[in-house]
Amino acid sequence: MKLLKIKDNSQSEKIVFSQIGKLTNKIADKTLGQLEREGVFVFPEFIKDSGDLVQDQIILQSINDTYLSGNVMGFIGCGDERLIIESRFCKEGEDYFFQYLLGKVLDFPSFVDLEIDANQDHRLFNFLLFLFPIYLKKAMRKGLFKKYLSHNYNDVNVKGTIDVKRHIKSNTPFVGKIAYSKREFSYDNSLTELVRHAIEFIKRKPYGNNLLVKVKDEVKLVIEATFGYKPQDLKKIICQNKKSTVRHAYYREYAALQRLCLLILRYQKHQIGMGSRQIYGILFDGAWLWEEYINLLIEDLFYHPMNKNSKGAQRLFQGNIGLIYPDFISRDNKTRIIADAKYKPIDNIGNRDYLQVLAYMFRFDAKSGYYLYPEAEGFESFKLWMNSGTTYENNVMKRDDISITKHGLKIPMDAKNYAEFCSRLKQQEHEFVRVFLA
Repeated sequence: MKLLKIKDNSQSEKIVFSQIGKLTNKIADKTLGQLEREGVFVFPEFIKDSGDLVQDQIILQSINDTYLSGNVMGFIGCGDERLIIESRFCKEGEDYFFQYLLGKVLDFPSFVDLEIDANQDHRLFNFLLFLFPIYLKKAMRKGLFKKYLSHNYNDVNVKGTIDVKRHIKSNTPFVGKIAYSKREFSYDNSLTELVRHAIEFIKRKPYGNNLLVKVKDEVKLVIEATFGYKPQDLKKIICQNKKSTVRHAYYREYAALQRLCLLILRYQKHQIGMGSRQIYGILFDGAWLWEEYINLLIEDLFYHPMNKNSKGAQRLFQGNIGLIYPDFISRDNKTRIIADAKYKPIDNIGNRDYLQVLAYMFRFDAKSGYYLYPEAEGFESFKLWMNSGTTYENNVMKRDDISITKHGLKIPMDAKNYAEFCSRLKQQEHEFVRVFLA
């Protein structure tokens, strides 16, 4: 296998990618939405609904003789070529920070705790399994999936279309029964059967029961509904779901669950992709993970509008005009603070970012703004004071009432093991939050 490892938010010469040329040609300058349609599993799903992540959707952006990676982390491959995108805080092959984010935000189990093979192919597959409880719970919030199925009956209570051919075959000589078929809603359909097969597959894994205990009620409902489940029907169920994908907008969570189950059940010997030309893999939006992680740290102090879930929408103007979703708005309305989570290096936080946060500050009468970003160098918080005056009148001077601060969370880079990394990062988290408690 031809393998290349790169970091997120990094720039590399194109010649470095020559060893995985076929894969690079398939993914360069493509958005996550395009890659998702071509077979790559992207988390979180429905990236296209998120207006503020457009710039971060490209996995590899071509710039002259280099490729620039964005905020995406994960694994992607084509045939025998594989690209692994680690967090820029990964050291010596141990990406503790990425693992920590997944554990905190998505409640992923620790690879160390589970003693899982560190092989990247296995890890790719394990990521899919770990996502299953999240997608199952989200889909089941809308109840068990049901669809119309045609059932055959042969009795005296005719309530459907008479099947003449079957009636003659089954009821000759006539004994009072009528053969007929009827379309009716059923919870035991191809999709719930697919979910049941995925559940049974995960149960056979050493850590399967630990994963499924998080969704034990949902699993129980699926098992009770799929009374027609037969292990030997797996191939037939997969074919039915490939031909009949969920398309109704109301059931979009089930569409995502269906796709995940198909990926899990079609997994074969180190490769999810079927065929040498298809790209496959799983990618995580680092910007989303970072924003949700920051929310866990400061949720007691800040409101957190979420554009992906259309929660906490704000408007710039009267008349429901100018939809905005600031990352964080302080709960203290006397000394209001606007904070923006940025999963990128401090030097990459520039003019467009400044304009966005200043607009939010103006809207909410906030005198202080913050950029919350991860960093490894241990920089002190960097405060920017807003100017007043113009160069035309030669009266530009610093204002002392409006400021924006770049406030970094230091990520340990030299931890000897995952336990030490977690311990040290928790200390940094306390220091990070203390600024807002003063």
